Amino acid sequence: MANEQPTNANDNATIAKVLLIEDDRFLRELIAQKLEKEKFDVMQTVDGESGLRKLSEQKPDIVLLDLILPGMSGFEVLKKIREMPDSQTIPVVILSNLGQREDVEKGLSLGATDFLIKAHFTPGEIITKIKNVLSTKR
Repeated sequence: MANEQPTNANDNATIAKVLLIEDDRFLRELIAQKLEKEKFDVMQTVDGESGLRKLSEQKPDIVLLDLILPGMSGFEVLKKIREMPDSQTIPVVILSNLGQREDVEKGLSLGATDFLIKAHFTPGEIITKIKNVLSTKR
């Protein structure tokens, strides 16, 4: 009986890998901190180029993507994600201040799984949305 594994051996296991592409440092760190507290493995990048690089290296389970980024826009990043064979099925949730109907429609038509307007969601609600998207993916 001394060789039995404790029943809580997976307590430190992460739920999923999240790639957070957000240039606003405060918001990025706040969301990352909340996600890590919920046992997510979080990778953070501040622009589209580094986000795409991290995506191809790390293969996240979900991407949380801002639209207004330095250099490449979030729309361009999303388009490139959907063109990459290995990432076509990775859920991408847009998190942006852009909330015009045209922006939402463009994001969804480019392959976003969901579109969240920053001002309408708390970090806790964002995490709930991520969990819901991941649960329907599995």
